[in-house]
Amino acid sequence: MSKNRFQALAEIMNRRAQFALPPSSKVSDYFGANVFFTYKMREYLTEGIYDKLLDCIERGVRIDRSVADHVAAAMKEWAMSKGATHYTHWFQPLTGSTAEKHDSFFKPLGDGRAMEKFEGSMLVQQEPDASSFPSGGIRNTFEARGYTLWDPTSPAFIVGNTLCVPTIFISYTGHALDYKMPLIKALHAVDTAATAVCQYFDKDVIKVNTTLGWEQEYFLIDQALYKARPDIAMTGRALFGARPAKDQQLEDHYFGSIPERVVGFMKEFELEAHLLGIPVTTRHNEVAPNQFEVAPMFEEANLANDHNQLLMDILEKTARKHNFRILLHEKPFEGINGSGKHNNWALSTNTGVNLLKPGKNPKTNLQFLTFFINTVAAIFENADVLRASIATVGNDHRLGASEAPPAIMSCFLGLQLNSMLDNLEQNIKAGKMTPEDKTDLKLNIGKLPQVLLDNTDRNRTSPFAFTGNKFEFRAVGSSANCANAMIVLSTIVANRLKQFRQDVDDRIESGDDKDEAILKELQRLIKNSKAIRFEGNGYGDDWVKEAARRGLSNQKNTPEALKVWKDKAVNKMFEEMNVLTKEEIHARYEIEIDKYWHRREIEARVCTDIAQNFIIPATVAYQAKLVDNVSGLHSVLPVGEAKEASRTQLMLIRSISEKINAISDIIIEMTKEREKAGKLNSEKKAEHYCHKIKPLMDNIRGLVDALEMEVEDELWPLPKMREILFTR
Repeated sequence: MSKNRFQALAEIMNRRAQFALPPSSKVSDYFGANVFFTYKMREYLTEGIYDKLLDCIERGVRIDRSVADHVAAAMKEWAMSKGATHYTHWFQPLTGSTAEKHDSFFKPLGDGRAMEKFEGSMLVQQEPDASSFPSGGIRNTFEARGYTLWDPTSPAFIVGNTLCVPTIFISYTGHALDYKMPLIKALHAVDTAATAVCQYFDKDVIKVNTTLGWEQEYFLIDQALYKARPDIAMTGRALFGARPAKDQQLEDHYFGSIPERVVGFMKEFELEAHLLGIPVTTRHNEVAPNQFEVAPMFEEANLANDHNQLLMDILEKTARKHNFRILLHEKPFEGINGSGKHNNWALSTNTGVNLLKPGKNPKTNLQFLTFFINTVAAIFENADVLRASIATVGNDHRLGASEAPPAIMSCFLGLQLNSMLDNLEQNIKAGKMTPEDKTDLKLNIGKLPQVLLDNTDRNRTSPFAFTGNKFEFRAVGSSANCANAMIVLSTIVANRLKQFRQDVDDRIESGDDKDEAILKELQRLIKNSKAIRFEGNGYGDDWVKEAARRGLSNQKNTPEALKVWKDKAVNKMFEEMNVLTKEEIHARYEIEIDKYWHRREIEARVCTDIAQNFIIPATVAYQAKLVDNVSGLHSVLPVGEAKEASRTQLMLIRSISEKINAISDIIIEMTKEREKAGKLNSEKKAEHYCHKIKPLMDNIRGLVDALEMEVEDELWPLPKMREILFTR
């Protein structure tokens, strides 16, 4: 199963990196060349058809069959001009990855001739077999029918020789079986609610877009070492490995010179990304050895999410071409930084205003405060749901460790902004406000840009931080589909804004003028949500105690965090916002619970396999060498002298025996616990793996890592952390 680690190291030393360089022309010359953007549609469509398609894209108008036929013909013509021979509906099932089934444009005519065919019906809808995709009980196994439906708001693109059409994925009953459909619904919900609130400030606002800028962190390791580590290959993380003397403690990798071989890999994946219209602009070394980051410009959230899913696939394929392997696991190596996918989130209007950026006058700043404070309040009111949106096996290892934010949801705003909110809370009068009161408040609000000018520091221990003109949701895991977090964030903000509009209107009906009603409602929200605001060190034990005093949840593991999806109030909110039905929420809960225990089961089985078939045999072989050495000493030296000469060897022999026996005992215990887990339902099984089996795996790791420091280097069967992290 594993290649000898010295063979793997020799393979790396003998290999020359193959660099794929981008064209010599500017990126702007080929950016989006493989994407059917709207400006390209204009070249292939008549003006009338093009306008109808724009209505569909921009205003959600239903597309009729005749328009679909014209668009399909245009897509086929464009795609074939780029060398495409097949098409696929590209979708995002609840596995967490993307899916595709390729069909050829080629169609035989029955008389010996053939033609290329792609009609509107093929573009708009397909029926992939849905039986093997997770459904959480929405449909029976024997009911295989599922539908993929074209999402015209996300442009089609070409990968290789295949035209890829972004689609949603639903069951025969119409329930969502993917991430895209509820994401689109959540974005529509926040658009509707935010536009209604914007009407208080600017009647020209008729649409609010959610924007997303993700930052993708990842590890690169050499493919030969990857293949020699079955734990990394099977689970995405190193289940074993003693911490090397040097890792990230010197902080010399962060923003350091990028290794030449890695630059070659980056150039090629950036080329592929740019051809697919993914606006990646940033690359750099991250904190941990062999850890890197790529980040794009902000985009509309649905498109940004598609681009992130596509980029993860590009990273994997490009890494293989350069004899690397990508690790997107949130915590592949113990003791050093894990990887996140920071989601930078904001709201922008059709008039070009970022609603989370202070303006130039009191009116625009009151608008900013309205959306800013409502977002903070939404996090406070729904912290447990937000925590559930990023709950995974990998993130359980990452949260609260080595610069990742803790599992306790909180908001970092900065001292100056915090102080301003406190002043607003205290200075708004409970009764009727005088003109002088309003003027004074508006003057203070007008100073917002100056207040925030030097307030640019970021708290890396905060899960949800304001960073000047956006919120950064730092707790999202590196392997996650951004949609999961964006669905929840958009829904809870939409729900809060909807309630805000209603509450302000009620105040106006009771006699307050508009500005007074808004200010008083903001004051109430500031006061009610104060517990979620935290400026300090999220890693400290003091914060755990303080968070408990404030009534904030601290859900340290996935089975615990996911239980919020069973809450009736949560179900009601998502149903009322028309994002997820009660059945869809239950299905997602079941799917995530199953994912958790299945991943833990795989880890437990791999852990047992490696310990029994790699570690123990290698350790016994070393112990046998020690025994032979001791026997040899006793055969040639006097008893007393031989006893003293073999003292260290005997200590090692005893130590190794104790650890081998302990590992074997734990494996037996873990096997029994796995048998117990097999008799439980999914929810109890997840809890059993979390609380009973994972600690046993940790105990085995501790013993194996100790043996690594005792066994002769030449006999150790697995590549070591110092080799994986520093061999390039």
